[in-house]
Amino acid sequence: MIEYLFTPDDVARVRFAFSPLGELVASLRVLADPSRHALHLPWVREVTPRLEGLPLEPLRALVGPVGYIPDFLTPPPRTPLPDLEAELAEVRATEPAMVVEQIAWMDTDERVPPAQRARTAPARRALTADPRGALARLTDLLVEYWAAAVEPHWPRLRGLLEADVLRRAGALTEQGTHALFADLHHRVSWDGERLTVAVNYAYRVELRGRGLLLVPSAFVWPGVLAMLPPYQPQLTYPPYAVATLWDRGPAPPPDALGALIGRGRAAVLAGLETPVSTTELARRLGVTPGAVSQHLAVLRDCGLVKGHRVGRRVLYARTGSGDALVAASP
Repeated sequence: MIEYLFTPDDVARVRFAFSPLGELVASLRVLADPSRHALHLPWVREVTPRLEGLPLEPLRALVGPVGYIPDFLTPPPRTPLPDLEAELAEVRATEPAMVVEQIAWMDTDERVPPAQRARTAPARRALTADPRGALARLTDLLVEYWAAAVEPHWPRLRGLLEADVLRRAGALTEQGTHALFADLHHRVSWDGERLTVAVNYAYRVELRGRGLLLVPSAFVWPGVLAMLPPYQPQLTYPPYAVATLWDRGPAPPPDALGALIGRGRAAVLAGLETPVSTTELARRLGVTPGAVSQHLAVLRDCGLVKGHRVGRRVLYARTGSGDALVAASP
């Protein structure tokens, strides 16, 4: 079990971010054993043909189906909305000694089957023999892999992550820390002074004013990942509504709702199960962003939806009245 021990200052310093690089690395674990991540099978089936000929062996040697992933591959986000290039620059700047040390830890990870360790050992030895060269090679591979496997889906992924941050930030503001952690993950529990994460090893972290960084990640589902000192303490968890990520579109709106406010507006209102941008909602509904914007403007004037700014984007969500109207429509 991991225990994060909070002071009052730490409670005030809980913050959110999401990481394109963290999502990228987590997706490699999905490919390593899709059966453990069945939710993402639609994505696996789509991207596997694109990866043919891409020499991913060095990355696969560091990101297996289970066990430790070297922390230098996923440095904690320094801003709430980092871009991939900035994160890759931080990976490239890793001290070579740290690369060697963290890769060596993988040789003693008892969670990894001996056969898996033996199979990937030659590739890991090649990386530690030239750590500076390894950093350049790994980051170049991550860029290629991003373009083939993750970038085409990034707008959808980003929308899900932004919506989760917005939802949890609202819960923290309106109901306090208990509401924030209440449904974070079934392995996570909060008692008012400490956050515990049920894992198969023991570690105790006194935050001492550093706070805790919460990072939603779609590809980390169904588990959680902890980042421990000397890095900024961090917990990566699956975002709310991750099960809807690969849905092709929202369910059709109730007929009664369409008769009341029009089918177009009813589809927009019903599609706001979670906060979403105009562009993403238009993609889901198969209509133009301009049409969605017009419907949102009317729904907003009627008090049924509201917009929330996250970075440079605006996410729209139903108000309580909007939820009640959808729920009351047979």
